[in-house]
Amino acid sequence: MPEAEQNPGAEKSKKQLKKEAKEAEKAQKKAERKAANPVNNEATTEEDVSVGKYGNLPMIQSEKPVERKFIDISALTPEVANQKVWIRGRLHTSRAKGKQCFMVIRQQHATVQCLAAVNENNSRQLIKFTSGVNKESIVDIEGLVQKVNQPIESCSQKLVELHVSQFWVISSAKSQLPLLIEDAARPEKKDEDAEGLSIRVNQDTRLDNRILDLRTPANQAIFRIEAEVSRLFRDILSEKGFVEIHTPKIISAASEGGANVFTVSYFKGSAYLAQSPQLYKQMAIAADFDRVFTVGAVFRAEDSNTHRHLTEFVGLDLEMAFKYHYHEVLNLIGSSFTEMFRQLQKKCAVQIAAVAEQYPVEPFQFLDPPLILDFKTGVEMLREAGVTMGDEDDLSTPDEKLLGRLVKAKYSTDFYILDKFPLAVRPFYTMPDPHDPKLSNSYDFFMRGEEIMSGAQRIHDPEFLTERAKHHGVDIEKIKAYIEAFKYGCPPHAGGGIGLERVVMLYLGLDNIRKTSMFPRDPKRITP
Repeated sequence: MPEAEQNPGAEKSKKQLKKEAKEAEKAQKKAERKAANPVNNEATTEEDVSVGKYGNLPMIQSEKPVERKFIDISALTPEVANQKVWIRGRLHTSRAKGKQCFMVIRQQHATVQCLAAVNENNSRQLIKFTSGVNKESIVDIEGLVQKVNQPIESCSQKLVELHVSQFWVISSAKSQLPLLIEDAARPEKKDEDAEGLSIRVNQDTRLDNRILDLRTPANQAIFRIEAEVSRLFRDILSEKGFVEIHTPKIISAASEGGANVFTVSYFKGSAYLAQSPQLYKQMAIAADFDRVFTVGAVFRAEDSNTHRHLTEFVGLDLEMAFKYHYHEVLNLIGSSFTEMFRQLQKKCAVQIAAVAEQYPVEPFQFLDPPLILDFKTGVEMLREAGVTMGDEDDLSTPDEKLLGRLVKAKYSTDFYILDKFPLAVRPFYTMPDPHDPKLSNSYDFFMRGEEIMSGAQRIHDPEFLTERAKHHGVDIEKIKAYIEAFKYGCPPHAGGGIGLERVVMLYLGLDNIRKTSMFPRDPKRITP
């Protein structure tokens, strides 16, 4: 009997042979990888001289104080070369190469290159550990600051790098990120992938993952600029004798007599979210506060899905008593803006440059004192450019943008004021012009061809205010307390309401207000 018949297992099947060949190929590839990466290959076979100098720290629960002085990444300059320092930041990128691991560590808007290399003090195990940490993890690093021979163009700290001696993970990020910070931070209109397609993170993806999106250098800069605008608004007006007040956001009647209000349940009845602090600012003037401002949330139930509208935004509002002419107020507000623009140029130059790196735009231009044009003059400029509009028509968004371009071409300014709007397009409490009953003592401020503030002289006579409210169809009973405020004597006054997010958007030349709202609210978004 043939041997194969006596022992069926003596001759292997084709399937078995194929399986063994695959396993052999797999083992060979594994061996090649090990040979190519001596860090992984040798790390487990030699003494770890870095024990106690790397790893995952236990969750910090404030068990005991640790005396350790950290330095900001932005302070890593040649002046601190050859010093051993501690930094805390996020692992932005990492790349293992042989016995080294190159990393970029990010702290808010600042970045620095770090190098972990095998030497007499650093083990292969330390290098292997650093190369396996997930992007966006928060890490503590001890290292020696070293000057570099050539500038590191990929980092904000271009003249130094950090040679790692300790590496600790404080908070580990998930391995799969919904968006990469490098992609979210790419300059617009420049970066393309190998196929020539633009690498973009779309707006919804950004807003759905806003925590990650806010980590980009441009976003870090935008919201620091926004904080500075808010601070300057407070400081400049305080220096001019204004008092900051806080007004109700839950009110009994629509602030501006319109239908675009959010209704909320209020015990056994209903109330509204304030469209504006307008009525309360005026009541403060009647209460002899003379000059007031407020910073707070404003709510507009408008189904406007545009680049410049939100259903909740931050209002910068002010009101001021004047002696004889509302231009006393108009000029004060204008000079406050130009002072703010000068201060932003001085104090936020680094942040403005960081935004411009991702969103290239022409620097903001303004005149001091600001340009003031009559509404009629603006209409004439538009008509000369081919726009058809009546004397009592308001400006449409396209009209505003076109007028902005015409003004920029003629006067070389991105900031200007339109005065004397038609009375028909202004709220019921706006004072009519004494010389032309079709006009009003009202004004709008514009930046880059878009309105950022609407204001006017207010009616301070209760009988005349009642008459104008009825003309606009406002329920007198619902604003009774407001009208009553003027029955005991009130000085003439004017003011305006400014949208913080819109000011920042237009100052920086951004294309969408959602870029300047940290957690935007619009008709389609109420999360995160």
